[in-house]
Amino acid sequence: MRLARIDTASGPVTGRYENGVVHADDDTHEVGVDGELLPPCEPTALYCVGRNYAETLDQMEYERPEEPDFFIKPPASLLAHEAPIPYPEFTGELTYAGELAAVIDEHCHDIGEDEVADVVRGYTIMNDVDALDQQGRTARKAFDGSGPLGPWLETELDATATEIEMYTDVAGERRQEATTDLMLFGVAEIVSYLSNRFTLRPGDVIAFGSPANPGLVEPGDTVEITYEGVGTLRNTVVEPTE
Repeated sequence: MRLARIDTASGPVTGRYENGVVHADDDTHEVGVDGELLPPCEPTALYCVGRNYAETLDQMEYERPEEPDFFIKPPASLLAHEAPIPYPEFTGELTYAGELAAVIDEHCHDIGEDEVADVVRGYTIMNDVDALDQQGRTARKAFDGSGPLGPWLETELDATATEIEMYTDVAGERRQEATTDLMLFGVAEIVSYLSNRFTLRPGDVIAFGSPANPGLVEPGDTVEITYEGVGTLRNTVVEPTE
């Protein structure tokens, strides 16, 4: 089942998504008519794993990590599906990364790998937008608009047991293509690892990294990230607003 959040005139509404309509408990809401999609959850933090594909290590000349290498984006980084990505004025090297992301369903800490499927609400897609010429990961990756997330939450996918194909197109050009079995650390291993260090809360996001990322984006470029069994996250880079 796909769960989506929509911004209606009476406030955010969550419901089952089907064919452009969000079916809530007491009403239906057509996307684009009654409101636009919101990010599919409200996290307290987005935990993002880097260097999780061997080809990314080769591209960036990184050493293979012995354990998951992670950083954190704040909720202010979130953007919804189809929301424009402002090109920050402080960078001249903006790039993207198409990542599978889990959304936590319950307050949890120190969970085992065999428990991960029980604490994940479902899966969505994140674009880890990165200002490559900034110093340090926080400056590069944690700014406003650096975390497009969506379009919805797929609750019936078990990414701990399923090999998922993904691809990213930028301005109609295929830029990324891989399967999740190429990850150095698997979904269950990463969620368990992070839960040993942080108390995870409902709505928190864990993103599992991206395959090699060849190229930058410019204003006018549309980035489309697809994970089979989940959907396609689409956002267009625009000039910064004044």
